[in-house]
Amino acid sequence: MEPSERFSFERCRETADWLLSRTSLRPEIVIICGSGLGPLGDSLKNQESFTYAEIPNFPHSTVVGHEGRLIFGELKGTPCVCMKGRFHMYEGYPLWKVTFPIRVFKLLGVETLLVTNAAGALADSYRIGDLMIIRDHINLLGLTGQNPLLGPNEEQFGPRFPALVDAYDRQIRTLAMEIATHLGYASFVKEGVYCMVGGPNFESVAEARLLRLLGADAVGMSTAAEVVVARHCGLQVFGLSLITNKVTMDYDAKESVDHHGVLEVSRKRAAILQTLLTELVVRLASSKGGNKEQKGSKTNYQNGA
Repeated sequence: MEPSERFSFERCRETADWLLSRTSLRPEIVIICGSGLGPLGDSLKNQESFTYAEIPNFPHSTVVGHEGRLIFGELKGTPCVCMKGRFHMYEGYPLWKVTFPIRVFKLLGVETLLVTNAAGALADSYRIGDLMIIRDHINLLGLTGQNPLLGPNEEQFGPRFPALVDAYDRQIRTLAMEIATHLGYASFVKEGVYCMVGGPNFESVAEARLLRLLGADAVGMSTAAEVVVARHCGLQVFGLSLITNKVTMDYDAKESVDHHGVLEVSRKRAAILQTLLTELVVRLASSKGGNKEQKGSKTNYQNGA
């Protein structure tokens, strides 16, 4: 495939039109579910679901814990679309293909991206099961020349040189922290810097120490590339990491991380993460002048229901 075809507006429009012709829902928010966090998609009401394999131009998810299904539905009355499983560079996909769905969502009319992931803690103060609201990221792949925006720029999506100073929306971050406090989650919800690496191996001790020196609080194998494309498209972004393990920083440490352990922590925290994101969706919809049901949800929330 030629570079000009990779990012073409026409290819994204083809996929968006296929989806729009098969669902009556017009989502305002997209939620990308990280490893083991797919159950959030199951909570959507009035679902219309598609496997990635049947969607034109979509890659296929090959990782355990990523089901590979796109679900349209309503979350407390707000139309949403949920990626139950994402794509990764370590699966063999170039980053332009990993992030292809983001541009499709833009053409569906989506305005806000809520992106979740499972991550390993680099900061000493983080514990397994903590939630980290992403304040900023270190796109290590991008710094080494692997960026999803490489190649000809598609002006219909965004500028040649997008700024990322405000990549993670400050107002949404503040709102999420308020909701976490109200729900009694404040003791395990933090705000920090996420670093994306290529994977699929977990980090060596020396690599982990380097990432910590660079200012990263948590590390994972996704998200930053998706956020780069989302901001290029003009989407609002909120990111949330579930801390599923402590990254080994000591050569004498005996414990080690594995993917099954990551999925187990995700399973145990899935309900809490789902509650937080559901309340966030309700508040975002209400702030945009949602329907009476959504406004009623906001009132109930403020009353402590």
